[in-house]
Amino acid sequence: MKLDILVMAAHPDDAELSCAGTICSHIAQGKKVGIVDFTRGELGTRGTPEIRQAESDAASAIMGIHARENLGFRDGFFVNDEEHLMKLIRVIRRYKPETVLANAIFDRHPDHIKGAELAADACFKAGLRMIETFEDDGTPQIAWRPKNVYHYIQDRYIQPDFVVDITAYWDKKEASIRAFRSQFFDPSSKEPESYLSSPEFLKFTEARNREMGHAIGVTFGEGFTSYKRIGVKDLSALI
Repeated sequence: MKLDILVMAAHPDDAELSCAGTICSHIAQGKKVGIVDFTRGELGTRGTPEIRQAESDAASAIMGIHARENLGFRDGFFVNDEEHLMKLIRVIRRYKPETVLANAIFDRHPDHIKGAELAADACFKAGLRMIETFEDDGTPQIAWRPKNVYHYIQDRYIQPDFVVDITAYWDKKEASIRAFRSQFFDPSSKEPESYLSSPEFLKFTEARNREMGHAIGVTFGEGFTSYKRIGVKDLSALI
């Protein structure tokens, strides 16, 4: 299946927390969107990889995405090397996305920074025809380079290069986040407390999206950065 947008995420729930509104907005426009999670989140303080998988499935259903897979990289220990790049290049060539959304270029969690670098590197190398990759059945893949690679903003504030209006999709985004019940505030949970499980964390997430929205004159927004200069053909397209 060819995708319009492929979201790359170091952990299950990165995509939901950071760009679920953008995902839902583009699906509503008829775009095909998928997610590839790098790890199973096995180093998370709460829950298990199996629980996270079930939660990912639930969040995917809420957003209505067209494809999702998990590459099974080691949580906390994956690196930007040939082995990991080749696996990600195969995914890029399989889905042939026009746009890739990837982890934040700077953040509290080192995996997010590594994920951003790995995604950007893989998107470039996926366009080099001398790198050979194959589908599971042995079919040679064709080189493919996404036209755009943007990085969503996560825990640490980064000045965005552009903001997407997600006001109409905030409720769906919030529902997709709350699908990860093991990770966030639950007064009945007997799991250890974590950075994410504080009741303040979800309030912070809402506040961040309100802040981004406020910057462009809407209620809710999601910010992104780009290494490449962004250009427009029509000034009326700007909010």
